[in-house]
Amino acid sequence: MNSTLREKIINRQPGLVFYSLTPPKVTTDASRLLTIAGNQVERLQQVPIDGLILYDIQDESSRTEKERTFSFIPTIPPEDYSKTFLSKLNIPRIVYKSIANKNKEQFSNWLQENNDIEYAVFVGASSHQQIEETKFSLSDAYELRNHSFENLILGGVTIPERHRKKGDEHIRLFDKINKGCSFFVSQCVYNLNETKNLLSDYYYHSVETGHRPAPIIFTLAPCGSLKTLQFMEWLGIEVPKWLYNDLKHSKDILDASVTTTTHIAEEILAYANKKNIPVGFNIESISIKKDEIGAAHLLLKNVLALVKPAEQKTSFAKEIGHISEA
Repeated sequence: MNSTLREKIINRQPGLVFYSLTPPKVTTDASRLLTIAGNQVERLQQVPIDGLILYDIQDESSRTEKERTFSFIPTIPPEDYSKTFLSKLNIPRIVYKSIANKNKEQFSNWLQENNDIEYAVFVGASSHQQIEETKFSLSDAYELRNHSFENLILGGVTIPERHRKKGDEHIRLFDKINKGCSFFVSQCVYNLNETKNLLSDYYYHSVETGHRPAPIIFTLAPCGSLKTLQFMEWLGIEVPKWLYNDLKHSKDILDASVTTTTHIAEEILAYANKKNIPVGFNIESISIKKDEIGAAHLLLKNVLALVKPAEQKTSFAKEIGHISEA
């Protein structure tokens, strides 16, 4: 009998593989929504993933003074998109929820209205200004969950690049574990060195304190154009200069990025396995372009072959790129 995602997370099982989606924009035509969701369901039900992440996209312009590469348009709330458009998909859903622009009462109401959600990742505000305005922090959100919604399996966000700047990301992880987080999902990683530095400190802190590490799911995404690459950097994803140059001057940036991210997955997996750190992967497409979505599914296939070779023998029932999500 296969273990449930809940059991896998609680037992700190390594090798979890997620795929992630950003719900369509709120301006999307109703008939178009049905087509997009139908394509997503048909494609995803063919692959042996452990869960589907649904992002809660917020305007993060207050986080940085840099101009946003793509204009911000609100998207359908992930909990609504999951229930209304993806109900036929027999895959556990991990719903992201941002606390930005919400006070304690509003977030408590959201938890009560969505008490059927089994897995969630709470995301902090993008600036201190937002917290000052609402008087509600990520720690407050964790406390609400712990007080009345303990059945909700809670995940947290980790940012490897932040570890280079502050050197305490591994401490943040254990602090979030103490506050109820059972797993973590990283921001998209392209800097392998910073990722391994975080894993190293995470591991040795675990050894020194006797606290068991929770699974970290590292996000990987292909990149099909310089504009997508620039948007990644706007999001705070650190791309090493040498890699930026290689991608920029490659004959096929999309193919090169799939090769690169597959190699990153191999390196992370090899390093984590040596130290028995439970890691997994989350595959996403930053862009909504057909070729980049197809590349994300090719990357997903590569990662599944690394992590779940036995299950991958069944392969995909459809050719990569045959069904478009866009």
